[in-house]
Amino acid sequence: MSYLKPQFSHPRLPKNKLGYTLKEYEGSLSTLCAGCGHDSISAAIVRACYELDIEPHLVAKISGIGCSSKTPTYFLGNSHGFNSVHGRMPSVATGANMANKDLVYFGVSGDGDSASIGMGQLVHVIRRNLNMVYVVMNNGCYGLTKGQDSATADLGSKNKSGAINPFQAIDLASLAIELGASFVGQSFSGDKQQLIPLLKAAIRHQGFAFLNVISPCVTFNNNPGSTKSYDYVREHIEATSAKDLVPMKNEISVDYEAGTSTPVAMHDDSEIQLNKLARDWDPEDRLSAVNALQKARMEEEILTGLLYVNSDWKDLHRTLNTAKTPLNQLKEEDLNPGTKVLDQINESFR
Repeated sequence: MSYLKPQFSHPRLPKNKLGYTLKEYEGSLSTLCAGCGHDSISAAIVRACYELDIEPHLVAKISGIGCSSKTPTYFLGNSHGFNSVHGRMPSVATGANMANKDLVYFGVSGDGDSASIGMGQLVHVIRRNLNMVYVVMNNGCYGLTKGQDSATADLGSKNKSGAINPFQAIDLASLAIELGASFVGQSFSGDKQQLIPLLKAAIRHQGFAFLNVISPCVTFNNNPGSTKSYDYVREHIEATSAKDLVPMKNEISVDYEAGTSTPVAMHDDSEIQLNKLARDWDPEDRLSAVNALQKARMEEEILTGLLYVNSDWKDLHRTLNTAKTPLNQLKEEDLNPGTKVLDQINESFR
């Protein structure tokens, strides 16, 4: 029974404001390859939800098919979960969100699940601005079917068999911005100091939050020549800035020069370090964000961090003006108020 996690834990483990330890946010033991970047992303999701004091049973995690889509089993074991059809996760997430908007929704996908068979689904869930966190675990290959190049494999990248990819890659972060995603971030599975704050900000964002996370496949795409390997990403990563989520209390403001760093005190007396790189772009300007990504690509850099955010766009529920009460909690009298109300509605159209 080596696949089972031990049920005991140290009685003095730290607890969040809900009285939960990290253990309450974990899932089953991972069956992915040892060293898989996907497990690091799962651990970051666990940490983000723990630090935000989110009730696990108020989370819904939905996935498609692929190595990445197995990961919801490995985090938040006490939450709702649904493993859907290949590439169709956005439709299931939309239906669930429409029925119960009070949950925190995680959509977990891969580069094949999103950039190939699920591309049409991704396009429409973005344009509807569904309130969810959409995480792409991007390794540039089909790890579940022995390492063929995916649509995000870079031109000229070499796979484990030695074949060179002759096709241009689909840049999911640029695509998400172009399609109108109201929150777009990019990160690396091996950089939890950046990934955890990004996840926390994505969870709190009211709208569609897209996170493209480079997650090297240690078995099929971690070889020399691969642009999704650990060594390549570490050598070419370029962070926009390192920021943490500021809670909704009195505003914390700071002013410091580009190219420098500064410590900032938080409301709980903790301290974070902000690093500001000298970049001529504005994450609240779509054109500026796209230009920054394209420039980084031309310079063979992997730009990470919060790339674009827009808090003014309405999410799907506000666009459709749905009821304040989640649809799955409406009673019969709410759904069928009687002929008098129906007559009033019909009269309003005369």
